[in-house]
Amino acid sequence: MSTASVEAQLRTRAFARVIGPYVATFTIVYAIRLPDLVGYINDLFAQPVLVWLLGALMLGGGLVIVGGHRSWRGPLAVTVSLFGWFVAVRGFLLIVDPGAVKSGVDSTMLSPTATTVARIFFGALAVIGLLLTYAGWFTEPTAPTPATPTTDAHSPA
Repeated sequence: MSTASVEAQLRTRAFARVIGPYVATFTIVYAIRLPDLVGYINDLFAQPVLVWLLGALMLGGGLVIVGGHRSWRGPLAVTVSLFGWFVAVRGFLLIVDPGAVKSGVDSTMLSPTATTVARIFFGALAVIGLLLTYAGWFTEPTAPTPATPTTDAHSPA
């Protein structure tokens, strides 16, 4: 498999420069303050128009990432693309069935085990955010490796 073009790698790094610090910041806060955020979550879901707006913004933001970043070559590119799809799907779910999202949040917050697992999950996402930040700001693209042409040994040159 050949590596992505330099242009695609630069685009991936540009997305990683934005997504990495965002993910790292918010997931660190979520991991540390998760039990304290229940009030915010309840306040949010008490205002259906805010849930709808959040879903619309998330769907739009996710689709911008999906549409602007079409490379799936390499772990960094896959991570950026998966993040875009994840945000778009979450936004779609908030628009279509906010009650299911709220139910999932409530069941997670009511179970100490699920809350601990969620905190560990957010901590792992924080590490991924830090890695995206590093890759976006401090690495350089590699030269693409050309695909090996397949030629038939018996065909004329």
